[in-house]
Amino acid sequence: MSDSENFEDLLKQFDQSHPQTTKGEPVIGDRVKGTLIAISEDYAFVDLGAKSEGRLDVAALKDADGQLKHAVGDLIETHVTGKDEDSGMLLLGSQQGHKYHGVDELEHAYRQGLPVQGQVSAAVKGGVEVQIAGVRAFCPASQIDIRFIEDLSEFVGQRYDFRITKFEGGRRPNLVVSRRAMLEEEQRLQAEQTRAQLTEGAVLTGTVTSLKDYGAFVDIGGLEGMIHISQLAFGHVKHPKEVLQVGQQVEVSILRIDPPDEKNKREKIALSIRALSRDPWQDAIEHFPVGSRVTGKVSRLQPFGAFVELAPGIDGLVHVSELAAGRRINHPNEVLNPGDLVEATVLGVDLERRRISLSLDDQRQAGGNPEPRAERAASQAPTKAPEKTLGSFGELLKASMDRSR
Repeated sequence: MSDSENFEDLLKQFDQSHPQTTKGEPVIGDRVKGTLIAISEDYAFVDLGAKSEGRLDVAALKDADGQLKHAVGDLIETHVTGKDEDSGMLLLGSQQGHKYHGVDELEHAYRQGLPVQGQVSAAVKGGVEVQIAGVRAFCPASQIDIRFIEDLSEFVGQRYDFRITKFEGGRRPNLVVSRRAMLEEEQRLQAEQTRAQLTEGAVLTGTVTSLKDYGAFVDIGGLEGMIHISQLAFGHVKHPKEVLQVGQQVEVSILRIDPPDEKNKREKIALSIRALSRDPWQDAIEHFPVGSRVTGKVSRLQPFGAFVELAPGIDGLVHVSELAAGRRINHPNEVLNPGDLVEATVLGVDLERRRISLSLDDQRQAGGNPEPRAERAASQAPTKAPEKTLGSFGELLKASMDRSR
């Protein structure tokens, strides 16, 4: 007699002896929600309501580091995988899946949509080979994770929960499994919990999932938000990789939430790291008083002047008329290069417009060029002999009179 037949007999006996609790009681394969009422060393116990209580392996409540993710009183969602033969208590999570030991049980798991645990034994063409209770299964590359995995060998030797997506019995059972289905289900549950915290201004911890030229994408718990490059820091950032890397944990603030529409099936969440930092302009007047001498690095050049980084997030502007100590120049690149260190005098601080006006004194530059390049080139060119000219009008008149004599 198989385990499934034993279970059916026990269920019938239970229903006959407890007819008042039959209606509405969860059955194998059902998704259920309940409140954690106790956590022991091996098991956690869940109040499912309707006079039902379930038991869950405590490992299901731990993260990759072995730390509990939940506490007594938390509401969790899981699924029914069986019943304890002695107590009649419902078994929850992947607990039953860890105990499958035969083809009949694997087929039962397939038909009920229950998870099974397996170990990745090899990376093969198009996916990985998985051993599940002595039965070989295949997991396609697209089903091993939510994200694209370039090197599948990193999974070899690891144990995971899988869902059986294809089952063909016989002397040589053919099984196709998916870990992605489990991860997507977990992600969906996380997303529901995260949505409850989604308010503008909320601060969450997330993980960087990808970097683009225009910003960084962050998983904030089953949902993905984007940090625009302008929201990474107060200072100028050319590319997100200058300050972030994939897999890095970051604290972010929610700037805006755009609800789903016909074009975007999911909400668009705008995030910011910069919003959690102190605005350097709040101390600008104190740090850069008018008339003080400051040192900075030329960050960029424009036809109207040169921007000088005085501190992260604070640039001052040296107008082109203040660059060459009274000498006229056509473009700042005639006297400066990006990256030059310069000394300047603070002419004014406008907090409302976030502008600091600077004046550059060529005689006191720390790293810039002391004179326009055109003048420098002229002064360094070889001296030429003066060209012979016809002279003044008087000399011409005198020469003409001499010839007429």
